[in-house]
Amino acid sequence: MKIRITLRTFIAVTAFMAAIGPYSGPEILSLFDEEPWSRLIFFLLGYIAMKDARGEEQPASAVWNMPAITAMAAFEVVMLGYGRAAVNAEWGYFLAIAAVWLGAWQVIDTIIEKISPKGRHVWVLNIGVPLIFGLTLLLLWETLTIGFAVPKVILPAPSAILLRLVTSIPILAADFVQTVQGIGAGYVIGCGAGILVAVLIDRVPFLQRGLLPLGNLVSALPIVGVAPIMVMWFGFDWQSKAAVVVIMTFFPMLVNTVAGLAAAGHMERDLMKTYGADYRQTLLHLRLPAALPFIFNGLKINSTLALIGAIVAEFFGTPIVGMGFRINTEVGRMNIDMVWATIVVAALAGSAFYGLLALLERRVTFWHASYRQGAA
Repeated sequence: MKIRITLRTFIAVTAFMAAIGPYSGPEILSLFDEEPWSRLIFFLLGYIAMKDARGEEQPASAVWNMPAITAMAAFEVVMLGYGRAAVNAEWGYFLAIAAVWLGAWQVIDTIIEKISPKGRHVWVLNIGVPLIFGLTLLLLWETLTIGFAVPKVILPAPSAILLRLVTSIPILAADFVQTVQGIGAGYVIGCGAGILVAVLIDRVPFLQRGLLPLGNLVSALPIVGVAPIMVMWFGFDWQSKAAVVVIMTFFPMLVNTVAGLAAAGHMERDLMKTYGADYRQTLLHLRLPAALPFIFNGLKINSTLALIGAIVAEFFGTPIVGMGFRINTEVGRMNIDMVWATIVVAALAGSAFYGLLALLERRVTFWHASYRQGAA
């Protein structure tokens, strides 16, 4: 409770100081200048935080006061940044940014306090908190790059990246399709080979002493050294990128599957023997189902490794298309906003693929203890 009171007090003090401070200089401390609406909003933010800090009873509808006024203050900070504060930002502008950040922190703290992780509104907790936190980070990025007048060649603002993303959709789409071809083929081959070799190792134990160290050696090969060799072997098109992805995804899949196949307990294996089950039946009906959490763990790890491997491989040879080619080319042209736009596409694609795998894992392994405990 003391932490929350301290946070609300900080919000109140920071918001009140932002309301009277200069946003761009030279200015005098005045409540009646060109930004009266902004100052009024920060006064309201400080007033609400002060009432919360004093522990006054609030009606149920007042729960939305802090999120609403914080959102309005965030909008005003952006408007101030694109207005006069961008010319010569003063301490009042940066205090306004701090007040918005603290207000968003308080909103997240309230959501965590009010929403039960096992209640029917748990989606607010699972979606609202990451969304608010992410938007706050973007706001900080935007306003600080404006306030400090950071050159675009060093760090463009999110708005500049978004503008480049929207205006370059055909180019980015072509790059994405080219890169995904190598990722898809390499991911399927690498993960499939890892599972098959793991089953082979499990069936023939002496192979474990030979194949696992060899796989470990292959996984330790530097990608910047392997990629040029794969380009020379398989050409400049997506096949060479698929080969790099196979190398990167094979060993994590192999290790996770081997560990998963060993997860079935001796009691369950003995029970299968008493039923007269052979190796194939035990594998299909006991050991592979028990290994599914480990297999999905390897699939999720490889979802990011495959994307990284394909993009890095495109640095060393590709047709004039591809996300790695685009990053390498635009860095040379000093078009950093295009580089960030490509990074955003890659991050969104990787996150979406990871999310699909996590959703599939939840549907397939709903029986696992971790999900049963979470639903209890």
